Amino acid sequence: MTIRVRIAPSPTGYLHVGNVRTGLVNWLFAKKHKGEFFLRLDDTDQDRSRPEFAAAIEEDLGWLGLKWDGFFKQSDRYAEYEAAKQKLLANGRLYPCYETAEELEIKRKMMASRGLPPVYDRSALKLTEEQRREYEAQGRKPHYRFLLEDKDIIWSDLIRGDVKFQGAHVSDPVLVREDGVPLYTLASVVDDIEYQITHIIRGEDHVSNTAVQIQIFEALGGAPPSFGHLALLKTKEGELSKRKGGGDIRGLRDEGFEPMTINSYLGKIGTSDAIEPFASLDALVASFDMKKFGRAPANYDPAEVDRLNEKLLTHMPFDQAKSCLASLGLNQVNEAFWNSVHGNIKKMSDVSDWWKLIHEPVKGIIDDADFIATAAALLPPEPWNENSWNEWTNAVKEKTGKKGKDLFMPLRKALTGMEHGPEMKVLFMLLGRNKVLERLK
Repeated sequence: MTIRVRIAPSPTGYLHVGNVRTGLVNWLFAKKHKGEFFLRLDDTDQDRSRPEFAAAIEEDLGWLGLKWDGFFKQSDRYAEYEAAKQKLLANGRLYPCYETAEELEIKRKMMASRGLPPVYDRSALKLTEEQRREYEAQGRKPHYRFLLEDKDIIWSDLIRGDVKFQGAHVSDPVLVREDGVPLYTLASVVDDIEYQITHIIRGEDHVSNTAVQIQIFEALGGAPPSFGHLALLKTKEGELSKRKGGGDIRGLRDEGFEPMTINSYLGKIGTSDAIEPFASLDALVASFDMKKFGRAPANYDPAEVDRLNEKLLTHMPFDQAKSCLASLGLNQVNEAFWNSVHGNIKKMSDVSDWWKLIHEPVKGIIDDADFIATAAALLPPEPWNENSWNEWTNAVKEKTGKKGKDLFMPLRKALTGMEHGPEMKVLFMLLGRNKVLERLK
């Protein structure tokens, strides 16, 4: 049996880290088992779905390297959902309901006041044909609920272990809205049956959906797939989500993070493995094991993503970096320059700052001309190496008596025109004696 998984983002916004983590875990699971990965766009919400967001989802997944084996949109499949609706109506598992939102809210409040769970009372099942016609004559259009069987719903979860829901404590879900649009709960099952999805891996906020959907699979004649529910991402402030500052992938990309930084972090957060940078998706696949994911909430730490990106760049060979450098307009950066600076950058774009400091005119700041003149006279002869900066500053210290900030800050300002910036011993070596002397003068 070929393993088949899918992710199903809605094109109502940019992908955030929670979406991508789910997608990445599905992709890794598929590749680990030589399976297939599908991308489905859940775009039945026509009011909120946007083509620009649909395009961005594809672009961002492609940027991360998460290529899919199949692609489809739910908006192209209304005929299939209608056929499923008719099948459920015919076998008595779908029934029309006429309550308004206000009437349902009153029912929920009454049940809550009596200490009862907000389970739908199935009063619509008791309506006569005459009562239904009367409602429709009033202009009411029915929504449709799925009739759950009063039995335990049990499955073995890939992450949570054995899960059990009591059918009597679960409310009959609405599957079709008054306007005829199928809801996620139905459409997703229809898609998963037709595309032969074998494993559904998603956030633990879908656990109750799974309990309901297992019975929908069975009612439509499909075997329920295996399920796994990932613990949600959290921050120090609480739950991480798109609405609560979850951070979209487009934003992280624009900030200069490497795709493998994001893949490395999201592929390991919430597992028993240490979080470390992976140079490639193949290496990440090789280390992947679904059993390593725990049930505790995974803590998303932006500072850890920063550190991971810096570490990844420190160990990145030039052959891997040059395509990204070219995309930033840094075609002139060669291997020697990269090897000199990549241990001192946090984002790939920082290379541009180094390049400008070395190769473009810099207006230095000289506050003490006598001190700078003394320093210039003490410049060591070439060739220089990574120890040349220390040799020079020690000589200046011995000659002038200056030390600490009083020694280093005037030299930095004279050579860079800034009070902060790259590590000076590397910059000093890259500049060479002629450029250093020119800037000191």
